[in-house]
Amino acid sequence: MSFTVECWVNSFSASVADALVAYMTTSSSRPGWQSLWMVVASFLFGCMGVCVKFAAENNDSGEIVLWRCMIALLIVSIFMLLRRHHPRTVHLRSHAFRSLSGFSALFLYFYAITQLPLATAVTLNYTSPIFFVMWQFVLRGVRPTRLAWVALLLGFLGVVLLLRPTMDSDNLLGALLGLVSGGLAGLAYFHIRELGSLGEPEWRTVFYFSLFSAVGALIWVAWRGFRWPLTEDLGWLIGAGIFATGAQLSLTRAYKSGKTLLSNALAYTTVIFASLFGGLFFGERIDLGGWLAMALIITSGVMASRIRFTKAKAP
Repeated sequence: MSFTVECWVNSFSASVADALVAYMTTSSSRPGWQSLWMVVASFLFGCMGVCVKFAAENNDSGEIVLWRCMIALLIVSIFMLLRRHHPRTVHLRSHAFRSLSGFSALFLYFYAITQLPLATAVTLNYTSPIFFVMWQFVLRGVRPTRLAWVALLLGFLGVVLLLRPTMDSDNLLGALLGLVSGGLAGLAYFHIRELGSLGEPEWRTVFYFSLFSAVGALIWVAWRGFRWPLTEDLGWLIGAGIFATGAQLSLTRAYKSGKTLLSNALAYTTVIFASLFGGLFFGERIDLGGWLAMALIITSGVMASRIRFTKAKAP
């Protein structure tokens, strides 16, 4: 079955690569449908998760991150050459903070995927909107609203319920690191918003994230000892990079041209795709408590995305 799936992944990822070229050189004439790009992103993120889980049989998280980021860097660099964009920026420090938090989140997320059911790992990573609200409180001194407190409470209850089955199991470390990946992803989104307010375009943010992450992963791989992946793993590694890049670009278009609230809600279809793929490819099953926990976290995340932040008044 693994060979059949890999053949499908190779064929489909090649189609995605062709679609990326069309994406980066055209613009849609249907702005009302732009939020549906988030469903495309969710599907591709689910495909990436499948590739990561298969690739992890013979490769550690750092090696998978390296391939994912190198492929993303290659695609974005080609796009920049076609559009004659230059990576020069006066906000290199801000890019470094965003890239550090994003790289750490990605590394821990991939590790969680290797240790947990795919849907569970994805849901823990998708606590990022909840943590984003918390980072707004801590780093910007914004005033918590009633909606913010309700969102945080629901998210906390969902996380406790989701982690409950792993408290006495060997998956506890993977679950905790998956939750930490959500916190770091929330911090990365905080820095992305800051970069947006500074006028940095999306492609430059993706470029520096891919560059810094590739360097970080390369250092990890060099420390652990570099080894060329097995032939049967190349399809999974390349597929993970192509699917991730396609998902990132689709997500960017959804947020840039679609309705923000609808895009935020549709982002959680990744959990649905992850659940379907986990059952189809890995025989994973989620109990009723797990589904309830996912529902609470998704509800909390959608609520968090509706919060409007205002800084607290100075005394």
